[in-house]
Amino acid sequence: MAGSGRGLSTARRGPDARGAPLRRPLTARGLAAAVAALVLGAFPAPGGTVPLDVVLGLLTGTGHSVRITRTEHGVAHIEAADEEALAYGIGYAHAQDNACATAELLVTLRGERSRWFGAESSGELGLRTLPNRVIDLFVRSHMDDPKIAFAWRSASPQAHARARGVVAGFNRYLEDTGTRLPPECAGKPWVQPMTEAEFGRLGELMVTETGVTAWADAVVAAQPPRRDGTPTRPAWLPAPPVDDAPASPGALHLDGSNALAFGRDSSLDGRGLLLANPHFPWRGMNRFWQAHLTIPGQLDVMGATLGTLPWVTIGFNRSVAWSHTVSPGRHFTLHELALVPGNPTAYLIDGKPEAMRARGVRVSERGPDGQMSTSQLTLYSSRYGPIVVVPTRGLLWTPAVAYALQDVNAFTAQYVDAWRAIDSASSTDQLRAALALQGTPWMNTVAVDRDGGVLFADASSVPDVGAARLLGCGPSRAAARIGRESNLVVLDGARSACDWTRDPTAAVSGAVPPSRMPALMREDWVQNASDGYWLANPAAPLTDYSPLIGTAGTPLRLATRAELREIAARLEGRDGRAEHRRMGPDDLSALLFSNRNLAASLVLDDLLAACRDAPSAATRAGCAVLAKWDRTDDAGSRGAQVFREFWRRARVLPGLWRVPFDRSDPVYTPAGLNILGRSADPVLRNAVFDALGQGVHAILEAGFTIDEPLGRLQTHPTPAGPVELSGGEAFEGVLNALGATGITPLTRAGYDIDEGTSYLQLVGFDATGPTARALLVYGQSSRPGSPFSFDQLPAYAAKRWYELPFDAADVAAHRIGAPLTLRFRGQATPAAAAPEARPGPTPQPPAPTPAAPAIPAPGPPADAASDVLHNRRAWL
Repeated sequence: MAGSGRGLSTARRGPDARGAPLRRPLTARGLAAAVAALVLGAFPAPGGTVPLDVVLGLLTGTGHSVRITRTEHGVAHIEAADEEALAYGIGYAHAQDNACATAELLVTLRGERSRWFGAESSGELGLRTLPNRVIDLFVRSHMDDPKIAFAWRSASPQAHARARGVVAGFNRYLEDTGTRLPPECAGKPWVQPMTEAEFGRLGELMVTETGVTAWADAVVAAQPPRRDGTPTRPAWLPAPPVDDAPASPGALHLDGSNALAFGRDSSLDGRGLLLANPHFPWRGMNRFWQAHLTIPGQLDVMGATLGTLPWVTIGFNRSVAWSHTVSPGRHFTLHELALVPGNPTAYLIDGKPEAMRARGVRVSERGPDGQMSTSQLTLYSSRYGPIVVVPTRGLLWTPAVAYALQDVNAFTAQYVDAWRAIDSASSTDQLRAALALQGTPWMNTVAVDRDGGVLFADASSVPDVGAARLLGCGPSRAAARIGRESNLVVLDGARSACDWTRDPTAAVSGAVPPSRMPALMREDWVQNASDGYWLANPAAPLTDYSPLIGTAGTPLRLATRAELREIAARLEGRDGRAEHRRMGPDDLSALLFSNRNLAASLVLDDLLAACRDAPSAATRAGCAVLAKWDRTDDAGSRGAQVFREFWRRARVLPGLWRVPFDRSDPVYTPAGLNILGRSADPVLRNAVFDALGQGVHAILEAGFTIDEPLGRLQTHPTPAGPVELSGGEAFEGVLNALGATGITPLTRAGYDIDEGTSYLQLVGFDATGPTARALLVYGQSSRPGSPFSFDQLPAYAAKRWYELPFDAADVAAHRIGAPLTLRFRGQATPAAAAPEARPGPTPQPPAPTPAAPAIPAPGPPADAASDVLHNRRAWL
């Protein structure tokens, strides 16, 4: 990508016009291949024509080919001889299923949503939904192509080949399809080829979506105060959400993913066994897509990736299986800046003034009448990062103080080589070495290998700030209050000694190095449910890490407690299943799909005991239904909705627990409701009954009965009709979690499910390789009319897995349709090799000198062909 200087240039080219020189002389073999291709019509180009660059590539020996085979549910098996060709196949096959979604994502990455979709409409930016104008302003201020390109200097030649390939593959699909795209984007002027710079932006968006990208509206809202000290805010800029400036990944509602790994001492057959259950959005760039990637003799890996990323994110190969959950660690810090008196755009560092960097951005906008206009804004940043403003959290820009956000993952590129190494690992030892590249930016990893080793590791990038520095670098009282009330880390930005430590052994500059991150390798089991590192296995507690990584000895999330209780019940023979005290694939499947509600097991007995004094008809009716409920969130369970609406309201009540948290018994405490006996709190008792009554009324007002099956309220549309779903909210402690972005409201349409359990993977091993079951609940395609759109949802609702074909014979036996062979002309790339884990700091570009705002020229009219705004410079 950055290394060759031969990427896509700012002049729009055909997707296969690579611009690579002819590298090899014509050979008889190359001539024969070219003639055979011409005669047999091997190229799937429209109208049977053969792209000239492909012919030249074959004639000169620089041609690449890739074979795409589809099996049940449209799973793509992609085989190629090298990494660029493999990525080419990924880009093409993914576009077959998701071209329109990718094209819209590219509009976002270009900062052109307002131009094409209107400034007042909303769109998705990472894990949040924001007004298009805010998205565009943030993208144009943050996506610094030279900085991204500089970060890519540390990437391997194979990583650059993957980037080139996926870009060319997507573009080839657009060229082949022309105007025959799906109706939602066919003929739309915003559907444009991808550039390599935009692929770099895609990676930047992914690695920062739990950091600075999640604060996009706070970045855009940051304007210097007026001379009289009053805040400045353009009238057209929407106010930031009241409480939507995330402090951690958990605040982005990614706190339900779970993964369980069993090794030789606890699995049924003594080999590794893994359950992966990431809880991610069902739409947008974070949709999973299933693929099997093969380079003969080098790579054979299967699983799911996110969007067009050219690797398997969660998956397995012949020897290893892994999954990721979301690390609750902090991936950014705030820095309180002491401003220079009389100059709100300069701040003091060790008593010396330093000017903020100003960047002017301009956005072309389409109005409701179709007319174009322009909004422009100057945004500011410090040596730490952008200035942010969130008035509801006390983050203000006054004449004396401003706040800057520093994201440890911004402008890094370790992720490509890290996942390449993960995909190729042959043991948990090798996988742990791959994690040392620190390319899993905000994720925990849980893994097993065929020999029965298990691994838990938080190898995410966390700012290197120890407990002593946190204590010694506390800023003002106001900032301390912000940190305490909003759960944010705020450091004194006026002292350079309070910045992050730059340990040369860290792969990411400013991050805690891998040697000081939590990891646990065992032969029995580990687990994680997007919680901290403390009790990955209670037999070996992890302690004494930076507070920014997490804490030990604090209450666990309900999902974590549910996992630990379920594991103990199976391994102690208390779960009512087989007598063997080991975990087998069927046991693990039953554990997930039991849909047991842990919150109910903790509090419902006390609630029912108090129900004899229920004060109203609504609470008495709710009590009657809950007394008969089976305490699961199965689709057929009657009364689950009553408990959900009750617990939604009751769980935040102060003094709720009868048995407080006990560090020596963290799995079974806290528990009970403090509403019984002489020590009961009468105020709490009334509040608990109010929560139950309000929950009952909410269900009735939505048009449902309180005793009908949960599945009637919890459906999702499919081309074949609505499907009733089992599953509960993460806040209930249901491992098979379903919900909406945020806490799912109940409306007259029921619960609008758009996130939660997404890609399910249950992997074991036999003597020759993996045995895998899977479900991708929303299917391979985001296109509504596709046969692979939500075609797996009925199987998920029925708790029915399907086997994944991995060996060549199985793939051939389960093939649907004819394989597709693509040929293209690529660049020569060194032979692929798994990257070595060589910790070293991320290259850091020199900080630019302060400059006056440079506002780019406005975009051309909507009906004009343009290379200016959505074609970025070539990466040098």
